Amino acid sequence: MRRVWPLTVRGTGALVLAIACFIVANEAGLAELMYFGILLLAVVAASVASLYVGRRTDAVTRSLVPDVASVGRDARVSVRVEVRTALPTAPGTWRDTVPKGLRGKAEGAFPALGSGLRGGERGGVRSIDLVYTLIGARRGVHSIGPLTVRSSDPFGLARRTVVFNQRTPVTVAPAVVDLPPLIDYAGATGGMLHTTTDQLGQGADNLVARPYASGDSMRRIHWRATAHRDELMVRQEEQESTPEATVVLDRAALRWSPEALRAPGADPGFEAGVSACVSAVARLVHDGYAVEVLDSEGTVLVDRIEGGDMTDVDAMLVQFATVTAHRDDALPRLSRLFAGLSTGPIVVIVGRLDPADAVALGSVAHHSTLPILLTAGPVGDALDIAADHGWHVASIGPDRDLAIAWANAIGRGVHHVLG
Repeated sequence: MRRVWPLTVRGTGALVLAIACFIVANEAGLAELMYFGILLLAVVAASVASLYVGRRTDAVTRSLVPDVASVGRDARVSVRVEVRTALPTAPGTWRDTVPKGLRGKAEGAFPALGSGLRGGERGGVRSIDLVYTLIGARRGVHSIGPLTVRSSDPFGLARRTVVFNQRTPVTVAPAVVDLPPLIDYAGATGGMLHTTTDQLGQGADNLVARPYASGDSMRRIHWRATAHRDELMVRQEEQESTPEATVVLDRAALRWSPEALRAPGADPGFEAGVSACVSAVARLVHDGYAVEVLDSEGTVLVDRIEGGDMTDVDAMLVQFATVTAHRDDALPRLSRLFAGLSTGPIVVIVGRLDPADAVALGSVAHHSTLPILLTAGPVGDALDIAADHGWHVASIGPDRDLAIAWANAIGRGVHHVLG
């Protein structure tokens, strides 16, 4: 807590006038000026005392709803100021410091307080609740504070300015855009909403029933075998497993900009890529896919998220609040991550994409039932080359509607089916 000079311009003038009265009274022998100077000093002292004596602020706490802010979305901030005072206090103003990563007006009137000697007050402590709304402007972790409270006496001679240095960190997650579901498009695999087949490497033709095990779906119970064996039996051939999808975010600064290395939110293009990544994950998980999130080097950015588990999606957003680019460029070697594998949808988000990159990524499309390529910087005919290799492609960026780009990606290119 930090305090500043307690007198206003008017109060400082009154103090200077009182001192001048003492000097003139002493030189000229005028007792009246001496009395007037004493009166001015008494008024100034009383004004200061009315603001500072018997008043103390014990604590300042903040809370947010929701706990994690998001770029472009509102967050409600509640500030509780606990004040201990035995005397009535004058009204004033308050202002909370808002960092660059957030936008909003965080100021208002601070209420006057009555005497704390009334019954029912806990040791003269009152809680003042201040509320304001902020909007996430830049991904990352930012700190709200300090809080400044100003008040003055009724004569305007003294002021009390208290700065509370407590800061509250606020996590601003990337923006999540509601994307069209894949199952709305012909030929798209529909997550847990569709029956999996051995074309995806799942299921079997084994018709032998086996004993029920913990975790087996009740839909798999073989009732005839259960009646015969007098114990729960399940059908092997109806074994179900969650279809998988993979989302790859290329983090090479060479393909974005040097600013993407420095701090979250510094490069608008990279921010568009991060938003596309988390939005794609949210869409796929909502549709029932188990999703793995990687970068182009194969580093796991988020642990596997099971289909339908939106709680883990929220946790993913917190992790992506601080993701930045790195110096290595591994995009040309991405095909090695999928060599010998057959999987469901693969979504790749890249910055700059030139024709050579599109050719290098061509083999990746052949390992997916639905390969989707989103790029923030296509060069030349890179998109056409990628589409010719089987990718569903579209351009993204800070000035483009991601939902439309996603729909364009689904509707363009050759839908490659594993065979």
